[in-house]
Amino acid sequence: MSSLQTLIEMGFSENASKKALSVVGGDKIEQAMEWLLAHADDPSINDPPPAKEQPDKDSQSDSKMETGEAGSANANEEGASKEEGASKEEEEAKSIKCDDCGKLFKSNEEVEYHAIKSGHENFSESTEEKKPLSEEEKLQKKRELAEKIKQRRKEREEEEEKEVRERERKRIQMGQAMAERKRVMQEAEIRKAAEERRRDKLEDKLARQKVKEQIERDRLARKEMFANKSQPEEKPQAAPTPAPSTSPAQPAQKKEYTTARLQIRLPSGTPLVQEFKAKESLSAVRLWIGLNRTDGLFADAPIKLSTAFPRKTFTEDDMDKPLDLLGLVPSAVLMVTN
Repeated sequence: MSSLQTLIEMGFSENASKKALSVVGGDKIEQAMEWLLAHADDPSINDPPPAKEQPDKDSQSDSKMETGEAGSANANEEGASKEEGASKEEEEAKSIKCDDCGKLFKSNEEVEYHAIKSGHENFSESTEEKKPLSEEEKLQKKRELAEKIKQRRKEREEEEEKEVRERERKRIQMGQAMAERKRVMQEAEIRKAAEERRRDKLEDKLARQKVKEQIERDRLARKEMFANKSQPEEKPQAAPTPAPSTSPAQPAQKKEYTTARLQIRLPSGTPLVQEFKAKESLSAVRLWIGLNRTDGLFADAPIKLSTAFPRKTFTEDDMDKPLDLLGLVPSAVLMVTN
């Protein structure tokens, strides 16, 4: 089996095998194999070798004629130089020897390859001829090459497996980091939702407390009003005829009212009627309006109170004053504006 067929059977292309053999020279399968492995990433390694230029037929015939003519003229000179050439050929170098390791090489390409691989620098011409490998040596070289290929493939597979494990490790780390960030965000959202629910519950509790207090005040006001109505009115006794006197007549005493009946008109025109204690502040009336209004606005929406006759708009200072002091007793009409 030739060296070219051996390399092809090992899995290399024909063009790459030819290039490797031409570079290392001869049947050096091991060196050709090393050259192929070293140039495996070369994009042009599988390209066909460049075709040798063939001389034209006309030029070949012309050269033959010229050589024929010149042959006769130089016949004598060649005969004379043959004897000298024979003696010189015996002394000519048949190989190139590495002075560092003692290996023999046939071509300059082999020398360059050996120098790059081993780092040796001392070479000299030698008259020794490099002997071809025997069949047993070729088989041994083939086994060594196969073992090197196997080892190289194993190393490549280990590297690929290591890269796969490294990518998987990075992917797991990235997934864990993303899961941790997601967990932190979810916990923050849960805390925020719990805080909002707690705040809503507190606001609902305060609102219910206000409503209960207002209902209790209304209940007490109605109870007091009904108690006042149920009491029998004392009939005035007939006063004795006063004796004529020259003193001036006493003015009639002003009646005091304990309740104020208010008719409240919302901006939508809907009326609300409610009785309040005469000593209750105007702010209590405003709070009752916010809790009982039916026009869809919030209870804590800002409102303004005013009267039409006489025309008056109550200020914040008036909110702490009692109803009787503001002239809303015993009855009045309040206008609500936003």
